[in-house]
Amino acid sequence: MPFIDLKAQYAALKPSIDARIQAVLDHGQYIMGPEVKELEEKLAGYVGSKHCITVSSGTEALLIALMALDLKPGDEVITTPFTFAATAEVIVLLGGVPVFVDIEPDTCNIDVTKIESAITSRTRAIMPVSLYGQVADMDEINAIAARHGNLPVIEDAAQSFGASYKGKKSCGLSTFGATSFFPSKPLGCYGDGGALFTNDDALAQAAREIRVHGQSQRYTHTRLGVGGRMDTLQCAVVLAKLERFDWEIEQRLSLGDRYQQLLIDLPVQRLAVRSDRNCVWAQFTVLLDGRPNIQQALQAAGVPTAIHYPRPLHLQPAYSTYGRGETHVHSESAGQRVMSLPMSPDLTHEQQDRVISELAKALKA
Repeated sequence: MPFIDLKAQYAALKPSIDARIQAVLDHGQYIMGPEVKELEEKLAGYVGSKHCITVSSGTEALLIALMALDLKPGDEVITTPFTFAATAEVIVLLGGVPVFVDIEPDTCNIDVTKIESAITSRTRAIMPVSLYGQVADMDEINAIAARHGNLPVIEDAAQSFGASYKGKKSCGLSTFGATSFFPSKPLGCYGDGGALFTNDDALAQAAREIRVHGQSQRYTHTRLGVGGRMDTLQCAVVLAKLERFDWEIEQRLSLGDRYQQLLIDLPVQRLAVRSDRNCVWAQFTVLLDGRPNIQQALQAAGVPTAIHYPRPLHLQPAYSTYGRGETHVHSESAGQRVMSLPMSPDLTHEQQDRVISELAKALKA
């Protein structure tokens, strides 16, 4: 079985995807074509945000957000070490300093009770990650940010697009929301892509200029920028996928709940989902002991698994100098114990039952 079934998704959407791609081929506006604006308007409406700025990747979304906030060398950004490298990478690329705060052991999201003590006079922003598809504690984070001079908050929502938090959508909860349209994400294109969301007019304008090499108009460069546009073909693909996105989110929620029920009697730790939000399960992740043997047994049975993520960033060679020699106990433990199971909207109950059956066998071996 596939870990993520993109072929089944394409089969369901083939007429729409093909027509959208053909329309771009026909008009030939491969960069900043009409589909870019159409997608931005639809995504902004979906999130409930005033502005959406499509960009070339989720990484670029984070980078452009920090550039729009004018991050300077030596500025500190508080974030989690239990995430993909891009979260810290963009901070370091701008000369900033990632300040790592440990995670909650039950959700794997940043522990808000530890954020305030990490704030210093050099703190410039807070960047929580909505990991695995569940939004972090954004209200509490925004409140902390407000108490400390209205620090900007950037939600790294690469895995949580479509998730809800207290009746609002991920990406529309803070200064900036940044997401990814990498093919395996809840809403994915067929290459790289991403988007930024904000209600701030000035920040939106800055982000739009930064993504086109800092241009306010053609060949007028008002600020430093990057080549960060999302190409028209990828926007066309996402537009087609939006047609059944609500259904896909419903499926992710239902399949995630079903996984949680099927796992009740097995010796694994299920991730907690807070009662005031949901989880769209970009990855359906559990925590367990003896992971190498379990993975090997599942692989032999034809059940694919993945690890998101095996080593937290403060232990990675590229970022260890920013860890200040600290120990983040829960992040380190999670890195040793997390394992992701097959998950996509087109996962069948029969496939899900097989995953659980083989997992149960592997746990008893």
